[in-house]
Amino acid sequence: MLNAIVIYESKYGATRQYAQWIAEDLQCRVVERKALDINDVKKADVIIYGGAIYAGGVSGVSFLRKNFDVLETKRLVVFTCGLSNPADNQNTGPIRERLAKTLTPPVMEKVKIFHLRGAIDYSRLGVIHKALMAMVVRPVKKKNPASRTAEEQQMLDTYGKAVSFIDRDSIGPLVEYVRRL
Repeated sequence: MLNAIVIYESKYGATRQYAQWIAEDLQCRVVERKALDINDVKKADVIIYGGAIYAGGVSGVSFLRKNFDVLETKRLVVFTCGLSNPADNQNTGPIRERLAKTLTPPVMEKVKIFHLRGAIDYSRLGVIHKALMAMVVRPVKKKNPASRTAEEQQMLDTYGKAVSFIDRDSIGPLVEYVRRL
């Protein structure tokens, strides 16, 4: 098996949980991005980066663009962690578009992307994230209830509460992909 390292950025813990499970299954190191020593990246063959989705962007993913000189010979895997159901392409399409704007074409050509579903606990959110969620919910509340998607209705039903969609089994495709490298 190739030498892999899992790097993540997590504010509320869902991305960290996935990163730990992935590292456990692949028997490799896991490190938070802000504690990363670039020499650890240089030693690895596979770089797995995980970031949470905030306002459509993936937290800390610019790390890949900024360090591409070190990463260009590596196998690159990115996993995103957000509330939207990744089984719906209407949810993952905009995330991929945003990644394409954040990362350069050479990075995008090399990276394999996986989407995982996270969690939210409104009581733990900071002021900015509470405001962002309020902005997302406001137009959904105004919609005719009959025209809301199931996901929009679920968002309204869980707004202000704690909800988790974290599922260890959902890392399976990512782990298998890395094992096949």
